[in-house]
Amino acid sequence: MPLLTPDQRRDLRARAHRLHPVVSIGQHGLTPAVLHEIDVNLDAHELIKVRVYDDDRHARESLLARICAELGAAPVQHIGKLLIVWRPHPEKPIEAAKSTPQVRRPRTPLPRSPARPPAAPRGGARRPPAPTGGRRRRPHP
Repeated sequence: MPLLTPDQRRDLRARAHRLHPVVSIGQHGLTPAVLHEIDVNLDAHELIKVRVYDDDRHARESLLARICAELGAAPVQHIGKLLIVWRPHPEKPIEAAKSTPQVRRPRTPLPRSPARPPAAPRGGARRPPAPTGGRRRRPHP
C-alpha cells in the first residue's frame, strides 16, 4: 500500500472533489464482485469515490482499510458515506513497445480532379439588412 504525504493527500482530495461515486457498496457488503469492480475502476481512473450504504462509521472505516489492503491502494479520505481511494497506474512496459518495428508505407499522391466552375450561391435571394437607426417605440394608447 503506497503511503501518501500530506501534500499528495491534499492534491488528491482536490482532484476527487469533482468526481462522482463509481462503485456502491450495498447491503451485501464487500463481495468479490464489488471488489473486482473497484479494482477495474482503479486501473482505469487511478482515483475513485466509493459510496457505502451503511450507517455505522466503524464499519465504513473497516471497509476502507480492507479495500486498501486487498487492492494495494491508499486511502485518501473518508467523509460521510464516501470513501476516496487512490492507486497509481501500473507501469507499462515501454521496452516491449520500442522493440516492435514501425513500418510505414510511402504516401501516394491523390489523383487530381479537373477544375470545376464555382458553385451557385445557395438559399435564393437575400433579405436587405435591417435599418440601424435604433429601436422604434410604439406610442402609448
